[in-house]
Amino acid sequence: MKKTAIITGTAGNLGQAVAKRFIEEGYHVVGTIRNKTAEVNFLENNFEAITLDLLDEEDAQKFVNHVVEKHGEINVAVLAAGGFTSGNISSATTGDIYKQYQLNFETAYNVARPVFMQMMKQNNGRLFLIGSRAGLEVSKSKGVMAYALSKSLIFRLAEAMNAESKGKNVVTSVIVPSTIDTPQNRESMPDTDFSTWVTPAQIAEVIYFYSGEGASVVREPVIKMYHQS
Repeated sequence: MKKTAIITGTAGNLGQAVAKRFIEEGYHVVGTIRNKTAEVNFLENNFEAITLDLLDEEDAQKFVNHVVEKHGEINVAVLAAGGFTSGNISSATTGDIYKQYQLNFETAYNVARPVFMQMMKQNNGRLFLIGSRAGLEVSKSKGVMAYALSKSLIFRLAEAMNAESKGKNVVTSVIVPSTIDTPQNRESMPDTDFSTWVTPAQIAEVIYFYSGEGASVVREPVIKMYHQS
């Protein structure tokens, strides 16, 4: 039976790279997009695009139910949707923090919770959350306070899920990339050495490896992808 992967944010650079990698390996990928105008270019027989507001908890639950009803199981979930803003403590308002909380934690949690419960029910699954160095290391949070605070919750969520899934074949991992090599980042940081950044394709390859049998003995991993940064 063809395995199924859920990927959120498939219109983004990272989401597209991850979707492409899993499709290449024969997975049926169900990806979320924010609106019907988002461009996603994959083979239609291996990819299903679902328009979903990830901030709507009820719709997120219905989305996961739809995938289970149609495909039976969810083998892998990669929650790549999110957002970024800069700002230090003096400029980061509670409104800024709440917006980042919504973009980076709430969008993840609304899908992660029903996916996790399904994986626990089927006693099988690999769930990947996207963290950040700023969320993991306080020293890296300078200038990105609201973003760092929102991302720090991703690590606590993974810890809680892995504690709950102890004894089950269900593992939640956190990918922690340094600067990702995207057109947007190149435009905003044109004087940086891009060769020290990590590419979406490299992240996708690592996620695919950790979702497979070769990494089946690994539990509770925080996967740091810092390259030369």
